[in-house]
Amino acid sequence: MNDFVAGVVSFLLRLVVIAMGLVLFASLLVAAMLLALVWVLRAGWARLTGRPVTPWVMGVDPRTGFSTVFRSTQRWSAGRRGNSAPEGASEDAAASRRGGILPGAAQVTDVEAREVR
Repeated sequence: MNDFVAGVVSFLLRLVVIAMGLVLFASLLVAAMLLALVWVLRAGWARLTGRPVTPWVMGVDPRTGFSTVFRSTQRWSAGRRGNSAPEGASEDAAASRRGGILPGAAQVTDVEAREVR
């Protein structure tokens, strides 16, 4: 009797998992078909009205994040310049290019300064 109940439970569990997979597949298929229908209707309306068919594009250019971080030093270093620098720290051209004097730079003694090329 135990083998029969275990077999029925196993069979029912398989049916439930297969049904869940079919529901997931059907929902993804319906979503893709609705998206395709909207795309076809949009393209058809554009052709009917004589306008060019414009593609759907990503509204965010991934390169803008890179250029924002690496090309806008004034925006990021403006807050640091307003703060008071530690005593003995002098700003030179190289320090202003990298955004200001690093905290604790005056206490570094184990390196020798050299000219920037």
